[in-house]
Amino acid sequence: MSIRHPTEPRVPRSLGEAWMALAGLSAVFLFEMLDNSILNVALPSIGRELHVSTIGLQWVTSSYAVVFGGLMLFFGAIADRFGRRRIMLVGLVLLGVASLATAFVSTGEQLIAVRMAMGVAAAMTTPGSMALAFRLFADDGLRVRAMTLISTVGLVGLAIGPTTGGLVLAIAPWQVLLLVNVPIAVLAIVGVRFGVAADVAADLHRDPVDVAGAVLGTVTIVLALVTPTLFVEEGAGSWVGWAATAAAVVAAVAFVLRERSARHPLLDLRLLAHPLVSSGLAFKAAAGLATVGLGYLVTLQLQLDWGWTPAQSALGMLPQVVVLVAGGAFVGPFVRWAGLDRAAWLSAVAVVAGLAVYGLLGRLGYVEVAIALVLVAAGMRVVGVVSGVNVLRGLPENRTTIGTAIVDTATEVTSGVGIAATGTILAALFTGDIATSGWTARQAAQFGEAVTVAALTLTVVAAALICWGIVRTRHAANGQATTPVDDAIPV
Repeated sequence: MSIRHPTEPRVPRSLGEAWMALAGLSAVFLFEMLDNSILNVALPSIGRELHVSTIGLQWVTSSYAVVFGGLMLFFGAIADRFGRRRIMLVGLVLLGVASLATAFVSTGEQLIAVRMAMGVAAAMTTPGSMALAFRLFADDGLRVRAMTLISTVGLVGLAIGPTTGGLVLAIAPWQVLLLVNVPIAVLAIVGVRFGVAADVAADLHRDPVDVAGAVLGTVTIVLALVTPTLFVEEGAGSWVGWAATAAAVVAAVAFVLRERSARHPLLDLRLLAHPLVSSGLAFKAAAGLATVGLGYLVTLQLQLDWGWTPAQSALGMLPQVVVLVAGGAFVGPFVRWAGLDRAAWLSAVAVVAGLAVYGLLGRLGYVEVAIALVLVAAGMRVVGVVSGVNVLRGLPENRTTIGTAIVDTATEVTSGVGIAATGTILAALFTGDIATSGWTARQAAQFGEAVTVAALTLTVVAAALICWGIVRTRHAANGQATTPVDDAIPV
């Protein structure tokens, strides 16, 4: 029987005992999911009031995503060194201040600066939310239930964001939609400050910060996130997108070489070789590709090909929203039945199967589209939680925040790759401006062919990732989950 050190915090034995911490961490995840979904509704109003161009509006949303994705690894490493709770509280204060600054914005450039500050705050807080939830409990079952609860709150925000934003804009200025982050930040600060125990020095590490690795990693991720936008804006034939792609590859190679040679790397690459870590990342990457690809293609098909209005399209996506929100009740029983490892690959397979159904049958009618949406949503509901838990299970205790950052970064990058691949295929096979109304019969046929090719291409890539993940999972199941990495990294 293990004896708890007197200075260690008491481990909760139920979700109820950790209600204040879970409320705070759920508020953190709510901000991440609610923010962009509710802001998108306000973009026309922002453009009119601040006289922002179409490109400027794109940067209002993408500046947040680029900063957020680019800095996650850096702040994940910082949190594991200086305290997860401490970094999260600092990030939440920044979030509250940046959101409050929205009330004083008068130009598009000022709004972009505010959005970048909010991206920094998200990078400081989002990876820590899952890492702290994982560390709250010692039992994997409670960890899954806690992460399911947190993700459910976030998905509810994602689902109601556009509708709520539209109602608010009918009676209030657009600034209100970003000012709502202030009370969310306050709730999160209270929950984390009083519900999560202070960082224990023994759970952290004091390796020097790898500044060169942080710079190279940030440059790599930023280029990877910006490149899809450049391909969409400039077209697949433009040199700009390809130059950014080449720069991203060069930066990635330099990052790997740096991390392999550094005495105290930002990201010890041996962690990625751990079976639970590599399999979890593979499943998350596959799910990210399939989810973003399906969402992008279905939106185009409903509005441009079938001529549905935005309101009708929103209703058409309702099966996915319902499963994402209501499916949380089934995650726990499914994981108990299948086990963590099998649940991870089964749910990833469901996501990719949904994309395959859409690629093969989606042109036949809405019923087939709805089936694809339900399959993807059901699989995503499980894989998002279980893969994250498996990655953290495979890491040393003093690397959990960087582990969550790796998962989130993988999701951001693969989503960008999915959009880039889909957009490139559409541009190559569709002649003319895809956004114009009144397609010719030839253009409609080209769109159908492009949708099928894009969906099946992403299906093949995602299926390959799943196969790799299953192989790695079997390595873990065969007793190879414990690797020299655990002993090689100082605690």
